[in-house]
Amino acid sequence: MPNAKRKPQPSPVSPGKIPISLIINGSETSIAVSPWTTLLDLLRDYLHLTGTKKGCDHGQCGACTVIVDGRRVNSCLTLAVMKDGADVTTVEGLATGGKLHPVQQAFIDHDAFQCGYCTPGQICSAVALIGEKRAKTPDEIRELMSGNLCRCGAYPNILAAIQQAMDVS
Repeated sequence: MPNAKRKPQPSPVSPGKIPISLIINGSETSIAVSPWTTLLDLLRDYLHLTGTKKGCDHGQCGACTVIVDGRRVNSCLTLAVMKDGADVTTVEGLATGGKLHPVQQAFIDHDAFQCGYCTPGQICSAVALIGEKRAKTPDEIRELMSGNLCRCGAYPNILAAIQQAMDVS
């Protein structure tokens, strides 16, 4: 019946916002977010922590890497509601008392950035990598940092910076 009239379908009900609490860079934060809000969008768009970058938005470049409960996480692939109660550290939360984190200082010492776009994700990934204590050799560092891409090719300097920071830790 091609000419038959179809009954109008009711529009789908949009779920309301969900309240969550996170510890972000040492401060407890409570906020209500839509269920589809990524951790990246929460950090950048709602909390104005713009150090974390949106690169590919598909979890392939690592520019959005943050530290969640001590582990490296691609925040573009993580729904904020999934991390209710978690401890989240962004690049803005690494320095303490006006002093840079050893990884941040090592990146400066070794000029481990060029355009700087990937740098926050590289630094957060390196901080968590050092905390994992799994990398002992340059090859292991390269392998474990392989999820963080640098289009400028600063990899030798990034490796040197991480090695310096590992010696300090």
